[in-house]
Amino acid sequence: MRPSPRLSGWAIACLLVAALISLPVLRVLASLFQGFDDAWFHLVQTRMAGYATATALLAAATGVIAAATGVGTAWLVTMCRFPGRAVFRWALLLPLAVPAWLAAYAWTDLLQFAGPVRSWLRATPAVASLDGWFPEIRSLGGAAVILGFGLGPYVFLAARTAFQGQSGVAMELGRTLGRGPWGSFFHVALPMARPGIAAGLVLVLMETLADFGVADYFAVDTFATGVYRAWKSLESPTAAAQLASVLLGAVAVLVLAEGLARRRARHHAPTQRQAPLRPFRLGPLAASGAFLACALPVAVGFLGPALLFAHMTLAEGDERSREVLRTHAPRTLGLAAGAAALAVALALTVALGDRLRGSVLTGSARRVAGFGYALPGTVIAVGLLGPLAWIDLHLHRGAVRLFGTPTGLLLTGGVAAVVIGYQVRFLGVALAMIESGLGRVRRSVDDAARSLGAGGWRLTLVVLLPLLRAPLLAALLLVFVDVVKELPVTLMLRPFDFDTLAVRVYQLASDERLEEASSAALAIIGLGLLPVVVLSALLTRREERP
Repeated sequence: MRPSPRLSGWAIACLLVAALISLPVLRVLASLFQGFDDAWFHLVQTRMAGYATATALLAAATGVIAAATGVGTAWLVTMCRFPGRAVFRWALLLPLAVPAWLAAYAWTDLLQFAGPVRSWLRATPAVASLDGWFPEIRSLGGAAVILGFGLGPYVFLAARTAFQGQSGVAMELGRTLGRGPWGSFFHVALPMARPGIAAGLVLVLMETLADFGVADYFAVDTFATGVYRAWKSLESPTAAAQLASVLLGAVAVLVLAEGLARRRARHHAPTQRQAPLRPFRLGPLAASGAFLACALPVAVGFLGPALLFAHMTLAEGDERSREVLRTHAPRTLGLAAGAAALAVALALTVALGDRLRGSVLTGSARRVAGFGYALPGTVIAVGLLGPLAWIDLHLHRGAVRLFGTPTGLLLTGGVAAVVIGYQVRFLGVALAMIESGLGRVRRSVDDAARSLGAGGWRLTLVVLLPLLRAPLLAALLLVFVDVVKELPVTLMLRPFDFDTLAVRVYQLASDERLEEASSAALAIIGLGLLPVVVLSALLTRREERP
């Protein structure tokens, strides 16, 4: 049972971090009480039904594709033996390295009417008739395919972990009752893994609701793109915030569903001692099907985009590669490093505050601080613009009144607003990694240090921080790469003429100049590979433990 609330220094620090994270949410909710302008009524009459329909269909289709590919491939690499299984156990994580919007740009270039694939079809008499039946890639269905294969690793990770945690005895019992390998999958393994799979699927749906790049490029009118257009085209921050509140409600429902799935998953936790799973060997035909089923997500989510951008950069030549190396890459790396270091510092403050001075206040602040990752980038940007502009205005007036010197736009006129947006968006990532590391450090370690006279700061610096080096580095790496790939927060909060790699690729792709963005896109993919390599190594190490 937690102690009663007490305003210690740790509690105040935790509450300040929670206030920062909740700022855009409060601003969006406050917009509902400001009255509705003409832009809002225009959206309701002409766009709202389309936004709701497109968002629901895109989320449903993406969820189906991600669930089918994620669960199916997780079962194949866990319980089946076939050529390439060892490679696919880590290769199926590679789509995480490619932002979905980059994959959308790449596959559009490959599959559009003037692209190489359809040009080859028209030039080959034997298959020329297929060009007329070729589906349009820039559509809701195309967006669902790109997002489904790109986000499938979330379900793959959840399902693979759930399957590996099951006992081989349950599989053997299923077989003794007349269930074959696939019957055991549908009637034994899948029901037991359902809570974990549901948690992974909820993450996919949250990422789909938050997606801006794919929906914007494919001209799919979702709530995320609607918020951006209401802010930019209609020039109505209030209508944009009110539209964001609808998206916020959908995210809140998914957060509740994810929490319910996690609580159910606890009741299916594996025992410490259990019989190992015994993978079965597939026949030649089934092995070929398993290989193709595992290769398809890797090809769509990673190989296709990576090879295309590599070909554009190395074979065709990117005229803007020097600009990328001299300007955008250093700017992006510096911004990502600073934002990641700040996020890790804030997350460490919240996690240690709740551990060392745990109370109702610190516990509530920790839960609020981790909520930001569920917020779409467009919601964060719209929710921060108003409060930060208000702070800028009052700082300016106060400086003029006290010192006679104007301050200008300290927050919204520089990168401070962008960094604050990154904290709201990615603090939850760092907090999850640090809390996971703290969870492995027993409370008896704290008690032993205190019995030897170590106070709060000495306990933190001498005992806890050395034990958290690996989680801190992992958190720093994950936030760093997430910042590099982030698009809507950067696009909406950046100062004038401040382009990161992601923004530059977005601008050039929107102008149909993808070749000039290839080196920047390749750099983003290369950086995105770093956490995938770390995650693959951690999973391999866990599987090799006796």
